[in-house]
Amino acid sequence: MSIRVLIADDQEMMRSAFRMILDSQPDMEVIAAVEDGRAAVDEARRLRPDVCLLDIRMPKLDGLEATRLLAGPGVLNPLNVLIATTFDLDEYVYRALRNGAYGFLLKDMSPALLVEAVRAAAAGATLIAPTVTTRLLSHFALDRSDATTPDTAPSEPLTDRELDVVRQVAQGRTNSEIAAGLYVTQATVKTHLANVQRKLTVRNRVEIAAWAWRTGLCS
Repeated sequence: MSIRVLIADDQEMMRSAFRMILDSQPDMEVIAAVEDGRAAVDEARRLRPDVCLLDIRMPKLDGLEATRLLAGPGVLNPLNVLIATTFDLDEYVYRALRNGAYGFLLKDMSPALLVEAVRAAAAGATLIAPTVTTRLLSHFALDRSDATTPDTAPSEPLTDRELDVVRQVAQGRTNSEIAAGLYVTQATVKTHLANVQRKLTVRNRVEIAAWAWRTGLCS
């Protein structure tokens, strides 16, 4: 079955570009493309897409508020929202994630990263632009003296290959880049990441990366 996607962006050029990329995938279908946040919320509630790809700065209602209305705390049957923006601001990242977004991308991303992020969001997984992931580490990282506290210890030891994947995530690499560097498939990378998230009790790759840096794994 196809992943049904709604696109909301006030620039027609971006809507067309995203539609072309996603519609070219055999497992994706763009079912709506709108130019403002209010229309995004209305159409998303009506059509129930698998993924809502939202810009931040839009007329009538910005993408962050639209995210809250579609996926925020207290929303019944929340939708999977993915943010794609030109504005690389920490404030936007934090608010998007607090409001329930499953990913945060920058518009200069590669088509491959967009496709990977849409698939991740459809599956209920989080993917954040690698450059954003790396920058946010300074906000998540703790002193090395905290590395042995119970909340940073995995529930069971990570395997050598899982540690390899964690180091790559901490360097801001995408799943496809990790797969190429370790000579494994992307499916294998996803399996390792799922195991790591379970063992560390974290929600996304930003928290995986933060754990790696604060425990000295990347030193």
